[in-house]
Amino acid sequence: MCLCSPLLVFWCHLFLSICVSWSHVPSVRFIAPFHHLYLEACCNAAMNLLVTQNNTHIGDNITYETQKTFLLSPQTSPLFNKRIRSCAVVGNGGILLNSCCGSEIDKADYVFRFNLAPLNYSNDTGTKTNLITANPSILIESQYGPSLILMPAFSFPSNTVVSFKAYYTLEDFGSQQKVVYFHPNYLDNLAVYWKKKGLAVRRLSSGLMIVSTALEICNKVTLYGFWPFAQDFNGKPIPNHYYNKNPPNRYMHSMPSEFFLYSQMHSKGILKLKVGRCF
Repeated sequence: MCLCSPLLVFWCHLFLSICVSWSHVPSVRFIAPFHHLYLEACCNAAMNLLVTQNNTHIGDNITYETQKTFLLSPQTSPLFNKRIRSCAVVGNGGILLNSCCGSEIDKADYVFRFNLAPLNYSNDTGTKTNLITANPSILIESQYGPSLILMPAFSFPSNTVVSFKAYYTLEDFGSQQKVVYFHPNYLDNLAVYWKKKGLAVRRLSSGLMIVSTALEICNKVTLYGFWPFAQDFNGKPIPNHYYNKNPPNRYMHSMPSEFFLYSQMHSKGILKLKVGRCF
């Protein structure tokens, strides 16, 4: 959990006092209509987010050893044939506990989730899932229905074999879920895009990757469960995740920096950042 310095505590409380007033606004107008075009010009999630047979060929930067491995990728992207009206991006932060945001989340047309987080907190988190990320070390579960499970098969060499095993496991058991893979070229372009915007982090979090995708393909984006601090706006301690108390890996991501980016986009009407209760 990110421990707050006195200066950060001051900023945190100031920001939260503003967010409380935001939480009573029914919706935030998308007043930056060209933001998604900048992302599309840079990265084009609709075509390039996932490894497909259309955007990757045998012998390309992602080298497939056999034709059989190549066929693990879908022919075309199963995502985003047209723009989506409303999207919910549901993080796993402890700020979701007792938020009563479940029904609001489930009303979104498309719901993104992360790391196969449990859905037995449905009053706070909802259950609707269209796409969920998963680290290869996480066991594939069946509670998500016919959703896409997005895995970073090519982020590290050790992830590739495990990700392919997940594909075969789901196939063998006739699962409703389908495994798809981040395209590393898309992630490289995305990292360059945000670096040019002033975000200097060692590696983008899966949260920012998916938020970027949602901004590109959704007319309205609302974030839930994104919170990098050890206390809520009343100073009450909250867990890092709504489902456990495991500490984050501070060396992989820069959550406060990304959260500040989300707050900036909220203030510009590019997305809505939900940090309080849903009424």
